Amino acid sequence: MPNRFVRHAALAALVLASCLVHAADTVYALDPVHTRVMFAVSHAGFSNPMGTVSGTTGTLVFDPDNWSSARVEAKIPLDRLDMGDAKWNDAVLGRSFLDAKQHPVATFVSTRIEPVDATHAKLTGNLTLRGVTREVQLDVVFHQAKRHPMPPFRRTAGFSATGTLSRKAFAITAWPSVVGDAVEIRIEAEGTRTREDAGDVPMPSTTQAPPAGTSTVLPASNATIAP
Repeated sequence: MPNRFVRHAALAALVLASCLVHAADTVYALDPVHTRVMFAVSHAGFSNPMGTVSGTTGTLVFDPDNWSSARVEAKIPLDRLDMGDAKWNDAVLGRSFLDAKQHPVATFVSTRIEPVDATHAKLTGNLTLRGVTREVQLDVVFHQAKRHPMPPFRRTAGFSATGTLSRKAFAITAWPSVVGDAVEIRIEAEGTRTREDAGDVPMPSTTQAPPAGTSTVLPASNATIAP
């Protein structure tokens, strides 16, 4: 009987420890409004034109005290690409380059993360672009994770990431004398916690409501509220 009790107690302790480890990992949903993929590539050696892709969605699992447990999956809608010119957009999305009609979404799935220090890490994952999957590595900077100051006051985590990929590796080989092979990538990302808890309650209002039966007229204003 004592041995059986010890075994059961040990098993319970292991299960509890596992639950505690996973409880520290917070699941965030990538914010498509505040997540942006930017890229630059040589234009015949004259300049490095930049493009952006907005609307990225996905999930991020992250604990700032345990980077090695981090995971990320992202979907990048190529129809949100913007090169700053309609004809240029069409060319980049066409069959010679991204072939977005056949492959409208690029995906990234992390495979490992190597912490460098408290705010930096190297993230490795599989990028699928134009139907081709290749391993890529990104240098990640963690900015902060805290409750957002604007409604709905969800806990938000912010990151930047940079890296370089070869377009040839993804079978994008058109116009080699005009378009460079190395593509510089920069990502700005925000993730919002996917569930509410005590840390997400709205901040108390400092404005008192007017007495019953009265109305308040606000002056006109040209001010806008930043997203």
